[in-house]
Amino acid sequence: MENFRQINEQEIRQLKQQRCHSQDWSRILVHPEFKPERVWDAAFSGDIKLGLFESRFELPGGVRIQSGICHAKLHNVSVGNNTCIENIHNYIANYDIGEDCIIENADRILTDGLSSFGNGVEVAVLNETGGREVPINDKLTAHFAYIMALYRHRPALIKRMRELVKFYSEKHTSDRGTIGNGVRISNTGTIKNVRIGDAATVEGAPMLVNGSVNSNSSAPVYIGYGVSCEDFIISSGAHLDSGATISRCFVGQSTQLGRNYSATDSLFFSNCHGENGEACAVFAGPYTVSHHKSSLLIAGMFSFMNAGSGSNQSNHMYKLGPIHQGILERGSKTTSDSYILWPSRIGAFSLVLGRHVNNTDTSSLPFSYLIEKNNTTHLIPGVNLRSVGTIRDAQKWPKRDKRKDPNKLDQINYNLLSPYTIQKMLTGRAVLLELRRVSGETTDLYSYKSTKIKNSSLNNGITFYETAIHKFLGNSIIKRLEGISFESDEDVRRRLKPDTAIGLGEWADISGLIAPRSEIEKLMCGIENGEIGKLRDINSYIENLHNNYYYYEWTWAHSKIGEFYGIDPETITAAQVKEIVLQWQKSVVWLDRMVYEDARKEFSLTSMTGFGADGDSDECRQDFEQVRGGFESNPFVSAVLQHIEDKTALGNELIARLEKIKTIYLQ
Repeated sequence: MENFRQINEQEIRQLKQQRCHSQDWSRILVHPEFKPERVWDAAFSGDIKLGLFESRFELPGGVRIQSGICHAKLHNVSVGNNTCIENIHNYIANYDIGEDCIIENADRILTDGLSSFGNGVEVAVLNETGGREVPINDKLTAHFAYIMALYRHRPALIKRMRELVKFYSEKHTSDRGTIGNGVRISNTGTIKNVRIGDAATVEGAPMLVNGSVNSNSSAPVYIGYGVSCEDFIISSGAHLDSGATISRCFVGQSTQLGRNYSATDSLFFSNCHGENGEACAVFAGPYTVSHHKSSLLIAGMFSFMNAGSGSNQSNHMYKLGPIHQGILERGSKTTSDSYILWPSRIGAFSLVLGRHVNNTDTSSLPFSYLIEKNNTTHLIPGVNLRSVGTIRDAQKWPKRDKRKDPNKLDQINYNLLSPYTIQKMLTGRAVLLELRRVSGETTDLYSYKSTKIKNSSLNNGITFYETAIHKFLGNSIIKRLEGISFESDEDVRRRLKPDTAIGLGEWADISGLIAPRSEIEKLMCGIENGEIGKLRDINSYIENLHNNYYYYEWTWAHSKIGEFYGIDPETITAAQVKEIVLQWQKSVVWLDRMVYEDARKEFSLTSMTGFGADGDSDECRQDFEQVRGGFESNPFVSAVLQHIEDKTALGNELIARLEKIKTIYLQ
C-alpha cells in the first residue's frame, strides 16, 4: 500500500464521465498503474484505496467478467488488485478487501464501530441458565473448552483462562473488517462486523453478524444459501449450507451444518456433522453427528457420537430452572426414538436403546448396551466390544478426518483401547465382581445405579472386560518388543522399562485428547500461576501431549502388567511374557470371531427380507447378493479374517524370539 499514489485530475475526469462520485477526491489513493476505465457508476467517501484491475474471471456456465468496480458505494474501503465489486445494493463500509475477490449482488458489508469479530462471545454450554460459559475465539480447541466448561470448581483457573481470551480478543479488535484474498461473495444480505479469511465462499446467505470466517487457501470455508450466523466463529474447512442457522456458536474445523440445522449456544469441534435437527447448549466434541429432522441435542456433552432419528434428552425435571446436564462419553450412540433423562452419564462406546426415564451413571461400565424395558434401564456390560459396528466406527473415524488445514486445532486420539477405556474396564470388572460377591452368584437380576443387570450379562461382562484388557496389554508388549533381538531375560526387562515416568495414574478424555490426568493438572497449574500465558502456548502444550501419547501409554501399561497379572515388571521373565502373548492371541482371536459372527447376522435370512420381492427364496438370496454382495467377499469380513491371521502370526513371531533365549542359555 505504501506505493499507492494520489489519483490525478485526468483520472478523476474520466471517472466522473463514468458516473462516479466522491465526497473528496483527494482522499482516494490508487495503484501506480491504475486504469480508471475499470470503475463505473461508483460512489466514494472517506479514505479509499484502489488496486490494479487487469484480470478477468470465468464464472460457472462460461460467463466471463472483468475485475473492477461497478454499481457500488464504498466508504473507507481499500480494494486489492484484480478484485471485482459490482451491484452492491446498499454500500460497503470500513473494510480492507484483498486481491482476486468477487463481490457481487450484496446488500450491505460494513464494520460498525469497534468489533472483535466474534472473539470473546460467551457461549452458555451444558447449563442453559449459565455458569459454564466458554468465550469463543479463533484459537479455541475442544480441550481448552473442556477445561473451561467443566473445571468450574477451580475459579482461579477459570479467571485466568478468561483473561487470556480477553487479551486475544482485545488484540484483534478493530474498526475495520477484512476480506482476504480469493474470496467469493454473491447474492448476500447483510454482512456486519465479520472478518472473512482467504478463499472463502459466501453465497445466498441472508445475514452474517459479528463473527470470523477463518478460511484459508488450504481449507476454504463455504457458507451457502439461507445460512444465517450471529455471534460466531467458523473455523477452516467448515461447510454451512441449506438454511443452517447458528447463534452464539463455535464451528470447528471441517464441521458441516446444513439442511435447516439450527444451533444456539453450542460448540462444534472438528469433523462434526449436523443436518435437519436442533442443538441447544451443546458441547459437541470431535465427530459428533446428528442427521435427522426430529433429533434434538440439548445440554449435553458428546464426542464420536451418532444420534439416531428422534433422539432426545431432557433437562426439564427442575423447579429452579433448566440446570441439569448430561454426558455421553466418546463413541456412544443413540438409536431411533431414544430418550435420556438428564442428569445422566453414559459410559464410553455404549449404545442407548429406548426411553430411559431414570437418572443413571454407567461411566465405569463402557462398551455397554442400555436397553429400556417397562420403564426400566437394563444394562448389558461390555457387549459392544463384540459389535461389528464398534470396530467399523473405530476404523472410519481417522479416514473421515476432512481437515486440510496444516494447523490442526484439535488433537484427536482415535484409539478404541487406551489407558482411558482400559482403566474403566478394570474398574468395571471390579464393580461387577463386587456386585456378584455382595448379591450372590445365583442372583437373577443385579441392581446398579438405577439399572438392572441380568446374571448372564454380568458374567459375560466380566469376560468381555478381561478379554479386552488382555488384548490391550498384549498389544502394548508386542509393540514394545517389535523388531528387537534379546539374549536374556535381562534384555527383555531392559526393553520393557518405560522411557518416561509420565503416564502413571488416571487418564482422561479431554474431548478427543487422551492424556494422563497428571499432565492436564500441570497444564492447569501453569495457567493459574502465569507460567503459560498465551493461547498458542496452551495449544502447543496440548499438541506435545498428543505427540507423546504412546510413550505415556506404555508407562501406564507397564504398571498395569504387575497389577493385572500379578507379575513384578522388574523381575519379569521371557517365559512370563510368552504366557501374556499367548493369552493375547486367544483374546484377539476370540474377539475377532465374535465380531465375525456379529457381521454374519447382517447376511442372515431375516436381513434378506424385502429382497427379491416377487420371487422365491433363491431369488431373494441372489437379489441380496447383487445389492449387498456375499458374506465372505465383504471387505470388512475379509479384513476381520485377515486380522486374525496377521495377529496370530505376529504373536508367533514374538514367541519364537522369546524361545530363543532358552537355546542361548543351553549353549
